[in-house]
Amino acid sequence: MKKITRIDKSSEGTALKEKLRVAAYCRVSTDSEEQLVSLETQKLHYEAYIKANPNWEFAGLYYDEGISGTKKEKRSELLRLISDCEHKKIDFIVTKSISRFARNTTDCLELVRKLVDLGVYIYFEKENLNTKSMESELMLSILSGLAESESVSIAENNKWSVQRRFQNGTYKISYPPYGYDYVDGEMVVNKEQAEVVKLIFSEVLSGKGTQKIAEELIQRGSPTKRGGKWTSTTIRGILSNEKYVGDVILQKTYTDSHFNRHTNRGEKDQYYIKNHHEAIISREDFDAVELLINQRGKEKGIEKGSDKYQNRYPFSGKIICSECGSTFKRRVHSCGNNKYIAWCCSKHLSQPAECTMLFTREKDVEFAFVTMMNKLIFGRKFILKPLLDGLRGMSKSDSLLRIKELEKLIEKNAEQKEMLVKLMAKGYLEPALFNKENNELQMEADNYRQQQETLTHAINGELSKVQEVSRLLKFTNKAEMLNAFDGELFSEYVEKIVVFSRTEIGFQLKCGITLRERM
Repeated sequence: MKKITRIDKSSEGTALKEKLRVAAYCRVSTDSEEQLVSLETQKLHYEAYIKANPNWEFAGLYYDEGISGTKKEKRSELLRLISDCEHKKIDFIVTKSISRFARNTTDCLELVRKLVDLGVYIYFEKENLNTKSMESELMLSILSGLAESESVSIAENNKWSVQRRFQNGTYKISYPPYGYDYVDGEMVVNKEQAEVVKLIFSEVLSGKGTQKIAEELIQRGSPTKRGGKWTSTTIRGILSNEKYVGDVILQKTYTDSHFNRHTNRGEKDQYYIKNHHEAIISREDFDAVELLINQRGKEKGIEKGSDKYQNRYPFSGKIICSECGSTFKRRVHSCGNNKYIAWCCSKHLSQPAECTMLFTREKDVEFAFVTMMNKLIFGRKFILKPLLDGLRGMSKSDSLLRIKELEKLIEKNAEQKEMLVKLMAKGYLEPALFNKENNELQMEADNYRQQQETLTHAINGELSKVQEVSRLLKFTNKAEMLNAFDGELFSEYVEKIVVFSRTEIGFQLKCGITLRERM
């Protein structure tokens, strides 16, 4: 007769088993004192909670302060958590609830699927939901959908509350501007900062530009509101802020239904409160500065509210440094009694040690463009015609055929999912097996759609290039040799200029080719 003896599992082997690396994620949606206390409580709780489990190893605490949960892109710590999961530093995540993790259903499901693919699972404490053992994504989808609805409801209630406070004049400015502090719920003048504000207005009235003022404030060591760096944009913001005369305009911005913030250009009501707080600047000086800025704008062809710094000159925003990737800024240089326009790398201007690219004269760039266009006009048959024939000759039939195949595969995938649901409903499938098969089919469908989208974009991109080359060829067929720079012609055909050195630049045309010219 056979004798069977059980050999107990080795306690030594169990001891050698690796601990699960567990991290926690916390978030509060505002930076108020009460909310930050809540965040501190969450941090202490989860650190103790993880360390109390002998099978767990504390892998870190990730937390976002004062950030809304409606969009994952705005939460740096959440993104860092995902990155660490991708680098195999974390095995398991603990968080308070689905609403703390994400209030957007799409983001929640996308993040959970991504982590599951990485072999990392999440435990939602409030819902008692573990993504490793849950029967289906359906429950997570429902709960995260409720969290998103809750977020929308809270947002709408907050908007109504804010509107009421706008109307009755009890709204509290969320962040007082430079020159003011909050004391007992009231905006009061910060005397040290107020002196800087007065200096800025005085310097502008004496004729100085905003960039020059910013540079002088940096040299003086005057601190900004948040410890950053003075810029011409910061100065312009101060000069146009009505709060410095003691008034307030409420609802300068608004949030749409997708939680995107916009400048209010008349889409929503605004509320003007006069003599809301103590003024730093007199109304006469404020109005004088506004008139002066508007006059300078007219002289330089700037329209208020337009994309002035991108469309002001033909080269604005289009000259790129090949060394650091920064855009070039327009400057007026002096050589003795002569003045000339130059374009300078913005990084070289602010941090010359980090970029050595020197300035380029505007006249040289214009001359290089004229030379390049004349070469195209003269050699169109040898440059543009073969390019156009090559683009037209590229067969798109393979791509179109693959797109049709993917459409059939997507249809077949949908049929399989439908059959899976029917089998589950009739009790022929275990929930765990249904969940596994359904997830695989979903991943397969997502892959097919991604391939389809990539192929479609590729085809559209090729068609766009064909149209641009054809348009340029038609122009060169009829055009005569250029004698001078034409800004409209430049904007019509050039995407950007890449500066390689003081003597060489490249014109990247909208048709996709880059032509180098020496200067």
